[in-house]
Amino acid sequence: MEITRTGSQPSAKGPDDWFTGSVRVDPLFQPNEHRRAAAATVTFEPGARTAWHTHPLGQTLIVTAGLGWVQKEGGPVEEIHPGDLVWFAANEKHWHGASPSVAMTHIAIQEQLDGKVVDWMEKVTDQQYKK
Repeated sequence: MEITRTGSQPSAKGPDDWFTGSVRVDPLFQPNEHRRAAAATVTFEPGARTAWHTHPLGQTLIVTAGLGWVQKEGGPVEEIHPGDLVWFAANEKHWHGASPSVAMTHIAIQEQLDGKVVDWMEKVTDQQYKK
């Protein structure tokens, strides 16, 4: 058994290379010799979002607060609410973030493959975001 106490891992600002706007990442757990998954609670201020990205083994989002938007490449922008679960398949190009006027928080869970949980790509443009 392992207990990770709340507050034992510092919050971090979402890196500018991977996010647009104000984003806070609170790590929950990382892969280790017994676990392939990584998870974090991510809070997006209004208008903030990820860059386009993929995950080698997919990603699950659990929306916990606010109002968010998600989009897979070639699909429409979808609205997400607290309690919603979003699954992105392995290597499915996508982005997610807050709506323009309301912040959003989700738990993001993804598994590691060959030491990698995510492949970051280009930023989502304002035109793509407001579609």
